[in-house]
Amino acid sequence: MTIHRAGHKVILVFMLVLALLQALISWIPSLHIAIEIFLRAALVGLGVLVLWFFRIPKRPYTGQPGEVTAVSDGKVVLVEEVDEPEVIGGKAIKICVFLSIFDVHAQWAPVAGKLEYFKYHRGEYLVAWHEKSSTLNERTTFGQRTPGGMVVWRQIAGAVARRIRWYVKEGEDIAGGQECGFILFGSRIDFYLPLEAEVAVKPGDRVVARSTVLARLPEVS
Repeated sequence: MTIHRAGHKVILVFMLVLALLQALISWIPSLHIAIEIFLRAALVGLGVLVLWFFRIPKRPYTGQPGEVTAVSDGKVVLVEEVDEPEVIGGKAIKICVFLSIFDVHAQWAPVAGKLEYFKYHRGEYLVAWHEKSSTLNERTTFGQRTPGGMVVWRQIAGAVARRIRWYVKEGEDIAGGQECGFILFGSRIDFYLPLEAEVAVKPGDRVVARSTVLARLPEVS
């Protein structure tokens, strides 16, 4: 397991603040020893949580041709048929995956394919599970062309997450499981797939990045 590059500066600043707070505790007069131990332990715990948030576990990519794998760890909260006007321009199957602050927040490509569409949208910071967060919040849209059709997915910032990072560009050929981005502190990933895709998950399912199959694209004859 390693620490993601998106966390290097955040961790440095956070650790400096924690060190300062630890030093300030020593200057509090007549502080009961039990309270001092509690405060110091709480600060250490916060430091561990920040390091844990930016963790990157070593996992193999297990997706097969035609399979759409999870982009991040999380929980499936919605599967439905909707209109997707930005890229597909018509009906699509939508799969929403919510990421809590305890999930791995890096994103890896769900399929292999050329990135034919990419756009960053400035926006609001509604809670990630809000029904309008996918169209109003800060977000990015990726559109990958595959033999089984266009696969569209979005990074969506939540109420706490106000920074989205991406590491690919439009026109690039992306391998399945390739690292594509990172969202800070709680967020959501939305997928839009061809109507002919065979969905392999349901609301309530936990998914694991680079391995859980969300759907299988239609076969190309």
